Amino acid sequence: MIRVDELFKTYRMGKVEVDALNGVSLTIMPGEFVTIMGPSGSGKSTLMNILGCLDRPTSGSYMLEGREMSGLDDDELAHVRNKSIGFVFQTFNLLPRLSAAKNVELPLIYGGVPAGERRERAAAMLQKVGLADRAGHKPAELSGGQQQRVAIARALVNDPGVLLADEPTGNLDSKAGAGIMEMIHSLNDGGVTVVMVTHDPRVAEAAKRTVRIIDGKVESDETAGGS
Repeated sequence: MIRVDELFKTYRMGKVEVDALNGVSLTIMPGEFVTIMGPSGSGKSTLMNILGCLDRPTSGSYMLEGREMSGLDDDELAHVRNKSIGFVFQTFNLLPRLSAAKNVELPLIYGGVPAGERRERAAAMLQKVGLADRAGHKPAELSGGQQQRVAIARALVNDPGVLLADEPTGNLDSKAGAGIMEMIHSLNDGGVTVVMVTHDPRVAEAAKRTVRIIDGKVESDETAGGS
């Protein structure tokens, strides 16, 4: 479960303080599919960075799987990121000199998994996303949709409970984007908690719950078919 209470995040820019988050409270239950929407500068990316343990709030509480994140040091947060959270970004963030299989192995390398097991688990994940025959290809040899599938395989290779997706279809054409959304839905149906940032209302409509953030505050929180 994800639970944030009265999250504030203030950035200091010279003598000016900017409140990116202004008292956000939110609970996401295991297995939910939640879309976060809002205009540029609304605070949604800041919230995602905190949920992903990439940033810390100025104040407030963030509980992940019953554990308070704010008191953890950098090494502990890195461990949480590696084991409990998968990340999918708009820009794929694959290493260009590595094959698809080697890109998928990266979280396992950071986790100290032996080489043989790494290869087996990466191959299994590429099979799961339909790219077993592209394991030896580098990112430049793959389409945008295939690169995003590799990124999803990498995000899931450690079997995290939470998948954070930041505009996962933003750089894809409509057909490839639809394929990625179908895959994310399948993962959610399998029990993975999905939190996704998107600007696309059509993508948001496919989620079971939509949270809208304006000026660092939750403006609305609606579930499909109700509020």
